[in-house]
Amino acid sequence: MTLLHAAVLGIIEGLTEFLPISSTAHMIMVSRLLGLPQTEFLKFFEVVIQVGAIFAVVFLYFKKFFNIELIKQLSCSFIHTEIVGFLLYRIIKTVFFEANVLISFSLITIGVVFIIVERLKLKEHKSIAQMSLQTAVFIGLAQSLAVVPGVSRAGIIILVMMMLGFKRDESAQYSFMLALPTLAAAALLDVVKMRNVKLSLNEIEMVVVGAVVAFVVAYLSMKWFVDYLQKKKLTVFGIYRIVVGIIALVA
Repeated sequence: MTLLHAAVLGIIEGLTEFLPISSTAHMIMVSRLLGLPQTEFLKFFEVVIQVGAIFAVVFLYFKKFFNIELIKQLSCSFIHTEIVGFLLYRIIKTVFFEANVLISFSLITIGVVFIIVERLKLKEHKSIAQMSLQTAVFIGLAQSLAVVPGVSRAGIIILVMMMLGFKRDESAQYSFMLALPTLAAAALLDVVKMRNVKLSLNEIEMVVVGAVVAFVVAYLSMKWFVDYLQKKKLTVFGIYRIVVGIIALVA
C-alpha cells in the first residue's frame, strides 16, 4: 500500500460514507480493484479514515448537537443499531463482508426501491423538529438493516424518512448526524478489537493522509448532497446503485 492508495481510499470513504450508495461496498470493491490484500493494517486504516469522515459531521453540525430534543431523537435511533452491530459483529466482519452476491443484491435492491419511491411522489413536509421519539426509534430499527454491506446506512434512513413524510434534505441531515454516534461506536469497537496492531512510520503517514482526505471530501460531499436534494431526486443514485451492483456481480 502506498500514499497514493491511502489518498484514493480516503476519497472513496469521504464520497460514499454520507451518500446513499454504500461506503462499505465501495471500499471493498476499490480495495480489490487496487489489489490490496485484507491485512490487519488495511482494516485498521479503513477504521481510522472513517473516523476522519465522522469529524466532518462534527465540524459541519457542531451547534446542532447542543439541541436537547435532537440528542433525544438521535439517542433513540442510535441504540438499536449498536445492539444489532455488537451482537452480529463477527458475522458482519467475516461472512457479510465476504459475501459478494449479498453486496451486489443489496446495491441493486435498494437502488430499485429508490426509483420506485421517487415515482410515488410522496408528500414531504415534515422537519426533524417534528419527529417524535417513537418515530426516531423506528428510524433506528431501519438503520439496523445497514449492517448488511451494500444497503447503505444513509440510504435506508433517507428512504424511510421520506416514506414517513419528512423532507429529503432534512432526512439526509438526520442521517449525517446519526452517523456520529453510530459510526463512532462502531469504530471504537473495531479499534478495541485491533488494539495490538503495530504501525510503522510509513503506515502512520498513510493513515494520516487517508483520514485528512476523508475529512475534507466528506465535508464537501455532505454540503453538496443537501443542496442537491433541495432541487433534485434520488433516481440517479438508484440507477447508479443498480449499475454498480450488476458490475460487481458480473466481476
